[in-house]
Amino acid sequence: MELAGEALSWRHHGPALEVSLHRGPTNEIGTAMLRELEALVRYVDSGAGGARALILHSTLASGFCAGADLRELHEGIAERSERRRSQVGRISRRLPSPLRALTERGAKRVGKALVKREIGQFIDRVHSTFNALDEAPLVTIAAVHGPVFGGGFELALTADLIIAEKSARFCFPELRLGIIPGFGGIPRLERELGNALTRDLLLTGRSLGARRAAELGLVAQVVPRDGGLKSARRVAEQAARFDADTVGRAKRFLKKTPRARIAAEKKLFLEMVVEDRVADALGDFVSRTDVRPYLP
Repeated sequence: MELAGEALSWRHHGPALEVSLHRGPTNEIGTAMLRELEALVRYVDSGAGGARALILHSTLASGFCAGADLRELHEGIAERSERRRSQVGRISRRLPSPLRALTERGAKRVGKALVKREIGQFIDRVHSTFNALDEAPLVTIAAVHGPVFGGGFELALTADLIIAEKSARFCFPELRLGIIPGFGGIPRLERELGNALTRDLLLTGRSLGARRAAELGLVAQVVPRDGGLKSARRVAEQAARFDADTVGRAKRFLKKTPRARIAAEKKLFLEMVVEDRVADALGDFVSRTDVRPYLP
């Protein structure tokens, strides 16, 4: 089975299921990408057509994935806020002056609760999808280049192995928006490398190059430009030599999904994302046209 979607495609190549991300500008994870990742998970759960490995890579020169679709997030929050303000305005005009301020404050709290609920539902879908990729019974390989930022970093962290082209850079820039990562990135990076490095990357917003990431053990191989997919195919062929049931059982032992920490991360993320400074930061982000709005 092959799929050619709006945000990603997949096809079989040898023992591997190759998943190509191709939604511009840099494979941001929004509703379209998530919907097709969910379809991928259903296919993997059904047996992945007999594939013994899964390779995630990007066909875009711009990079692997720049993170969550912040423009879509901003538009959704702005639309819901405007709808709420319009409703409150119609009600307030019919009330005595002393009650108007109370009505507006109450409506603001209700509006934030609605935003929190809707974003929470989206986050739940992301967690379900990323956990399924994390726990897939076959060997998963992320072949990355260019920006591997925010949600893209979180997606790469679900893979068993990361193969990085020299151009790859790994970064959690979320604090500049007034939030933390929300797709499970903090617990997964802690699982791989511990809390000290996670604090360093999150609290400074600095990025790791491919070579430094390999020195730390995050990246399995550093390869030349345009060499990621070729190297991932070689790894897939090597992994396919082992019995599938043995690989699945070994993986379940080696790689535990940190579900409790992921749930705690979600709770904090939702507390932060409805704050006014986040709306202001998202507004600034979507208004910029330079190539660095993702970075501090």
